[in-house]
Amino acid sequence: MNEMTKMPVTKPAGGKTNQNSTLKSETPARIEGVCVYCGSGKGLDPAYTIAARKLGKTLADNGIRLIYGGGSLGLMGEVARAALGAGGKVTGIIPEFLGNREHMLKDIDELIVVENMHVRKQLMFDRADAFVALPGGVGTLEELVEQLTWSQLGRHSKPIVVANINGFWNPFLNLLDHMKAETFIRAGLDVHFSVVDTAEEILPTIFGKAAPTSESKEQEVIHRF
Repeated sequence: MNEMTKMPVTKPAGGKTNQNSTLKSETPARIEGVCVYCGSGKGLDPAYTIAARKLGKTLADNGIRLIYGGGSLGLMGEVARAALGAGGKVTGIIPEFLGNREHMLKDIDELIVVENMHVRKQLMFDRADAFVALPGGVGTLEELVEQLTWSQLGRHSKPIVVANINGFWNPFLNLLDHMKAETFIRAGLDVHFSVVDTAEEILPTIFGKAAPTSESKEQEVIHRF
């Protein structure tokens, strides 16, 4: 590991002081870092591990930095080690209290230890140009939903990809359909994300969605509420 940093909790990541300044309004045309949300366990289906390894290697092969939760266990460890093994750059961001539980992966080139989950998620957002959700548990679900919510509210336009490996995310996707049918997700306030079935589809999908968008989108969304 080349660098280990402790981030204070006194202000949001990046030294910004309010919510309006911490969330970017435009999608960058160039993808330099991808944040991957995934489980600290491996799950029962070996396909999840295979997908995590393929994604880590693909990011490294394309010169894209992996940004993830900093642990060495489960799918988190698999995607990080695969990226490192292929010569990639990896940033791990982990709260101090999870250091022992999730076993910080100290072989990565940048490990950032923060004071709480809020700072962790904000810093992951700030560092990433796109987001990927591999299979995982409640924490993975919460992180994914937060990005979907921010996108729905027009707070960012970064690509979000749900990796539906062997149908893992089908229940969640069905729930979103149910919310839409019940008009809790209303017309004009759709949740914007892409769904892929294989690891090989993730990066091409991100590239396809990473087009610059107007800052006026946020105001357009606000007016729909």
